[in-house]
Amino acid sequence: MTILLHVCCAPDATTAVERLRQENYEPVLFFYNPNIQPQEEYLRRLEATKKLAELWKLRLIVDGSGEDLWREEIKGLEELKEGSIRCQKCIEFRLRRTAEYARANGFEIFSNTLTTSPKKNSQLILEIGTKAAHEFQIQYLHRDFKKKNGFLRSVQLSKELQLYRQNYCGCIYSLKTPKREKGISDENICSDE
Repeated sequence: MTILLHVCCAPDATTAVERLRQENYEPVLFFYNPNIQPQEEYLRRLEATKKLAELWKLRLIVDGSGEDLWREEIKGLEELKEGSIRCQKCIEFRLRRTAEYARANGFEIFSNTLTTSPKKNSQLILEIGTKAAHEFQIQYLHRDFKKKNGFLRSVQLSKELQLYRQNYCGCIYSLKTPKREKGISDENICSDE
């Protein structure tokens, strides 16, 4: 069965695609991330996703719209820390668009790669995905891809495939966290929060 898979970054997609294929799903990658900034970072993550799609023979859909709408969605929340309501709103925004696209384009089911990151709250993502699925009258497949060493597998596959691995969630506001200001790199901060 074909499944529309929202992709936040190529490293997180590796584990998700591998496991979904083991369950007889064929993922179609959906790259919709108006939160990723600056533009150079967005392009690096997009290129890595294109590389993964080519290497693993995956269909890739890129939706480059929504940056102004995303900014409006998180307006007033910019100074909140990572993992706050700002991040919840960001995830809601992207998963709603994924569900909307899925419904409009004949997909019966969708999922996302966000749960590969150990920094993501899987229960919250389940609630957001389920709500979006209900709104657009399609199915949401929830998997916590970080379980059973999923994050470690994504690191391994990213190295093997030579995929770009970022060190912050993606939005410009996450660059302002104390770790970034001090120049400390944290390899575990893999995907958008």
